[in-house]
Amino acid sequence: MRFGVPQFNDDIKGWAVNLTRYLVQSASKLVFKVTGASAAENGVILWDDANGYPVVSKGGEWRQIVLEDGQFMGSITTNQTAAVVNTAYPLTYTSSYASGITNGTPASRLVFEEAGQYMISFSAQIASASSSTVSFWFWPRVNGTDIAGSTMISALHTNNATLVVGRSSIFEISAGDYLEFMWAVDNTSGSLSAVAATAFAPAAPASAISITRIHG
Repeated sequence: MRFGVPQFNDDIKGWAVNLTRYLVQSASKLVFKVTGASAAENGVILWDDANGYPVVSKGGEWRQIVLEDGQFMGSITTNQTAAVVNTAYPLTYTSSYASGITNGTPASRLVFEEAGQYMISFSAQIASASSSTVSFWFWPRVNGTDIAGSTMISALHTNNATLVVGRSSIFEISAGDYLEFMWAVDNTSGSLSAVAATAFAPAAPASAISITRIHG
């Protein structure tokens, strides 16, 4: 049953309740996208119930309107060491916030629920306990495959030296894909260092990652 616009009267509380009910029932809702819906005219917004998100017509096709789904913020708060030199090890992140991205099995895998383009920002705090040069490698894998041309290489030359390295890149991800960040070192004196909080500064993670979906 739909109500007409309630007429104002002396019962202000009752009128306010009826007005709220009318506004809720009259609120505009997206029309559902049906099979064969034309995207010939730009700017038409529909609800794609099959995929669970709104779409807009642009350039003759339906384009997803990205909702907030698809975010992950994680860190590693313990030191990371390598048992063997020149060997790839995955990094396992504990999330402080996640939506549409979860730790898989093993937990180093970050699994994406929805497809899209994702901005991924990575950082690591490298440390050396050697006076010799220590080199570090970092790179991403998607579904167990190394991403070509993606490796970061950095080196420390001094005992007790530390340095934060990082990079941001855009990744094309399909629903169900998983991402891992790998690292390796050519000297076991090299590690990823997590530093405890001090009286004047908060703790520093050994590594951190931030993921945001920017396009559907």
